[in-house]
Amino acid sequence: MAITFDHGGNVFAVARALGIPPEELLDFSASINPLGPAPGVKEAVCAAFDRLVHYPDSGAVALTESLAHSHGVDPANICVTNGSTELIYLLPRLIPGKRALIIAPPFAEYARALALAGWEIDYLQLSPAHGFALNWGELESVLAKGYDLLFFCNPGNPTGKLFRRDEICRVDQLCQAAGTFLVVDEAFMDFCEEESSKDAIVKGERGIVLRSMTKFYALPGLRLGYAIGADRLIDRLQELRGPWSVNTLAQVAGLASLADTGYRERTLRLIDTERDFLTARLQAIAGLVPYPSAANYLLVKFQGDISTAKLQERLMVERILIRNCDNFIGLPARFFRVAVRGRQENERLLTALGVVCNNINGASTPLSARICSLSGVEGNLLRRL
Repeated sequence: MAITFDHGGNVFAVARALGIPPEELLDFSASINPLGPAPGVKEAVCAAFDRLVHYPDSGAVALTESLAHSHGVDPANICVTNGSTELIYLLPRLIPGKRALIIAPPFAEYARALALAGWEIDYLQLSPAHGFALNWGELESVLAKGYDLLFFCNPGNPTGKLFRRDEICRVDQLCQAAGTFLVVDEAFMDFCEEESSKDAIVKGERGIVLRSMTKFYALPGLRLGYAIGADRLIDRLQELRGPWSVNTLAQVAGLASLADTGYRERTLRLIDTERDFLTARLQAIAGLVPYPSAANYLLVKFQGDISTAKLQERLMVERILIRNCDNFIGLPARFFRVAVRGRQENERLLTALGVVCNNINGASTPLSARICSLSGVEGNLLRRL
């Protein structure tokens, strides 16, 4: 089965390809907090500028302690990294074995990290027809075939499907019985923290939780993530992690983000309100079927007479980017994902989608010719987006 490595959020490459400033693009392809970083982050980062003459704190001690306090665990249960993606690439070296099972549709980097390490990869595909629900008998039967590792994203990316804490605990029990190490990717769990399984997973040594500060705290350009797990696993991760992988400014930004509790509350109110608004309005557009989500994005089924790629292209004319999900393994064609943004931005997306869906058989746009004429990396990117 082919593995693809494309992601959303390629605003700089898209802007170069279209010959426009990045600021002219409205990016719904990457699911980042529309509030931007917490208000105190910029001041904290600027104040820390003079620290750049020193190497970063390799152990990220202050940030580790702050995260441990936030999650109610011991600092020995936290490993801070250069984004949660660094963790994904460390895991094949942390966990002994060569056979992995991935719940699909999945984040593409799971397969890429495993493939680069020489692992054999299989998928357990969840069906959109059943709301991406998990069939417990099927999971137990598949695990019995003998897998060393299971990747499970919760909430799902790109589905937004949330599995409750007791459901993940049940997955953990099945993995324990089968001798399978469980990796729970909670990159978007900040939006529904009460359902995190971190406390249950940290008690054992056959599982680990991955977290990200990219999405909720709007820090994708700084790269900041962390793992929560048993101290023995965390010690081993610290050994595998390269020295100084988390830079000084990222650590300072993380501390400032966690300190602003009001920012967390404002974010949750905004996302809950705008996700409901966006869902209702998408449902009102003929040909669009949004799926329930617990995160800051929505997966949408497109039932028009053109391809999802063509829909994406027509929105580019309006300088709007969406995430074409055609390259997600285990997800049928004609799905796309959109971030939940502020009201004005969401209305702009809805207006553009309404126009495209109402004029679905319109002529090819001038952008089509421009994309086809592009060569090299930028042209390939736009044709795949």
